[in-house]
Amino acid sequence: MENCIGCRSCLAACTQCGGHDMRNRNYVLETDPFVSRQTIPLMCLHCVNPACARSCPAQAIQIADNGAVLSALVEKCIGCQNCTIACPYGIPKFDEEQNLMYKCDLCYDRSKDGIPPMCASVCPTNTLQWLTDEEVAQKASQVELANGKWTASMLGPLEGETNVKISLPGILQGKQKLF
Repeated sequence: MENCIGCRSCLAACTQCGGHDMRNRNYVLETDPFVSRQTIPLMCLHCVNPACARSCPAQAIQIADNGAVLSALVEKCIGCQNCTIACPYGIPKFDEEQNLMYKCDLCYDRSKDGIPPMCASVCPTNTLQWLTDEEVAQKASQVELANGKWTASMLGPLEGETNVKISLPGILQGKQKLF
C-alpha cells in the first residue's frame, strides 16, 4: 500500500457511481507543494452518530444498515445547510441549484451488496481500500497500517465514532521530517 499520488482516479470514479448524477462527492487535499507535496483523499467518515444527521430539522439524512450515512433525501431536504455547518470534517457540500446537500455515501448502490465503493475500486496505489474487519486486523498485524498509510474500510465504531478507518500519511502524523 502506498500513499496517495494525487492521480485523482478516485474523483473520476466517484462521478460514475450510480445515483451520483455525475457529481464528485470526494475531495483530494493537496498540502503546500513548495514544502512537501502530499495529497490526501477526503471523504465522509460515516460517523456512528453523525452531526450532519442530528442537525437536520427535516430528518433528510438517513443512516443505512451498513453504517453508510447517506446524502440528503430530495423529498425531505429543506436546504437549511445545517448539515454542512455541523459536520466537524467539513464534508457535506451544498448544491445551490438543486437546493440539496450531497456527500460521499460509500456508493451505497454498491456497498449495500458488499461491492467496494468506486474510489476504492480504482485506486492504483491501494491508498483507498475496502476491507473487512479481518483484513484490517491482518494488515495491522503486518504493521502496514502503522507505516502511515490511508485505509478506508467499513468497521465497527472507532474512538472517533466513525465507520471508516483512516491511517494518515506519516508526514501528517509527525513521523516523517519535511526537510
